[in-house]
Amino acid sequence: MESEGLSKLEKLKTVGLYIALDIIFINLSLLSALGLWYGGSIPGGGYITFNASVWQWYLFALPFVSLFTPLCYALFGFYSKIWKYADIEELIKIFISQVVIFVGLFLFDRFFIVPVGLIDLPKRMLALAFVFNMILFVFSRSGYRFLKRMYIHIENRLFKKAGAKRVMIIGAGYGGYNVVRSIMQYAKGYENRIAVLIVDDDITKSNTTIHGVRVTYNVDNVPRLAEEYEIDEIIIAIPSADNTELRRIMDNCTKTNCALKMIPPISDVPENGSFQRVLQDVKITDLLFRDEVEINVADVSGYLKGKTVLVTGGGGSIGSELCRQISKFSPQKLIIFDIYENNAYELMNELKNKYEAMEIEVIIGSVCDKAMVDRLFERYKPNVVFHAAAHKHVPLMQTVPKEAVKNNVFGTLNIVNAADKFGAERFVLLSTDKAVNPTNVMGATKRITEMIIQSAAEKSSTKFMAVRFGNVLGSNGSVIPLFKKQIEEGGPVRVTHKDITRFFMTIPEASRLVLQAGGMGRSGRIFVLNMGEPVKINDLALNLIKLSGLKPFEDIDIVYTGLRPGEKLYEELIMDEEKDSMQATYHKKIFIAKPIKINDKSFEEGLERLKASCYNDSDTIAIIKELVPNFDNRNNGENTEVLY
Repeated sequence: MESEGLSKLEKLKTVGLYIALDIIFINLSLLSALGLWYGGSIPGGGYITFNASVWQWYLFALPFVSLFTPLCYALFGFYSKIWKYADIEELIKIFISQVVIFVGLFLFDRFFIVPVGLIDLPKRMLALAFVFNMILFVFSRSGYRFLKRMYIHIENRLFKKAGAKRVMIIGAGYGGYNVVRSIMQYAKGYENRIAVLIVDDDITKSNTTIHGVRVTYNVDNVPRLAEEYEIDEIIIAIPSADNTELRRIMDNCTKTNCALKMIPPISDVPENGSFQRVLQDVKITDLLFRDEVEINVADVSGYLKGKTVLVTGGGGSIGSELCRQISKFSPQKLIIFDIYENNAYELMNELKNKYEAMEIEVIIGSVCDKAMVDRLFERYKPNVVFHAAAHKHVPLMQTVPKEAVKNNVFGTLNIVNAADKFGAERFVLLSTDKAVNPTNVMGATKRITEMIIQSAAEKSSTKFMAVRFGNVLGSNGSVIPLFKKQIEEGGPVRVTHKDITRFFMTIPEASRLVLQAGGMGRSGRIFVLNMGEPVKINDLALNLIKLSGLKPFEDIDIVYTGLRPGEKLYEELIMDEEKDSMQATYHKKIFIAKPIKINDKSFEEGLERLKASCYNDSDTIAIIKELVPNFDNRNNGENTEVLY
């Protein structure tokens, strides 16, 4: 309410200024026309002079024009116009308003001034005053913009020679102050920049300056200001901004063609609090505008603290983040099981440096090796198992369905059986939204793994559960690294379909929710993560190009290549059979899908036939469809050849 009151006050001040200028300009126009037409001397001296009768006429006309001119402009709506959007229609209105003013003055002269015996002015003098007043009126509304544009062009030309970026800073608080100071001191990371303008939503700061840089009001004006001031880069300097405020800022910034930078949130600022030494790119993950995922520390700590925890696929993007999050809850031992040694080795060194008291073991091996898996469980007897190992690339699995089955289905079965055999307390499977009404082999195999979990839960003392979520931004093979590489190479950015959508989470967000779900509920449940609204892949591509400081379809082209084999236009998180049974949990981002009844005998027989098909010429796809009746593999691609 206070801001709204200030806004009205500022508007009244602006209108008052325009009225004062209009009164001054109409009188200045008349005096100039009289001086040029008549000559003489103004009483009291001066450079432009005319006789006493002319001066008397002007004094008689002064009250009329001073009142009639602003009244006329008000009737034409000139005091409520936004002049930066003025066009040819406004120019026509300005001309008509001048005609009305000077016709009124002519009539006032004929009926009120001439009858009292004063000089009869020639109409041509009024025409001269008409021209003067119209020029002054147009200048009062647009002259500032014209001069400012000239200044910007001159300044821009001078600084562009040195390669300096013209920077707009959002936020006139302490963060913005430090950014301006860093730019002016040529601090590391701020070189070759010139601070042009600061934008803030606090109207009380409008028209003030920080180190000589003007502060202006309202973040909603960022797109216009960026174009008007020829801005190259925007730095968001509000480290305390919440998601609602940040969403509004980002929405306005992504409407420009400027590169975006930001100082990090307060929680990420270095211990010395040195804002000016920290400047980072705006990441595409920042555009998800998700509230920070909070987890119940007591629940998670209760089943991880002092335990032996196994993470399969622990060197992957999701698995490695799981390991980092798990390490915070003081397990006695963490076992990282992965077939790829490099990532696992780097993760081990990272965690050992940070958590010296925790035992860490890296085991290189495949979940498909049953004997290896059994030896692993027999030796370490893990209490908690997170199963993240899987083949996940949809197009690749379309060509080698047997390999997808071996790794995803029977690799999971090996881990499940070992967990049951050696008495693990909990088993958490990482599943995917592609398991819902699957249209590709990868999704169908993950749906089978969910069924394996549900079947095992009915027979075992181990708590088996699955967590189903969508795409993870920044994970290996996700669209973000791919798009970035294409942008770095000059494009084009390749999007499969203009309307394709996906659910997205950040890696830390998904990992925290997986840990939370692991401490919930009964065995055999599928936990579905609330992924928010689906995101258009095309929007991600457009924003990534803009975040790189480039213009879509000008600097970087976007081409649409068509859906890939097995790819959906949109994904789902729950199946039709699960919709009526969905249950909320105490965590607002986690829901439970009750298990769908499975005929264990026929399921086990189907698994045996599926396993045999991987090592002979049987039709693996047909057997998958028997196990997953809603598997629709029609979009397999005309040229997709099944190799194995």
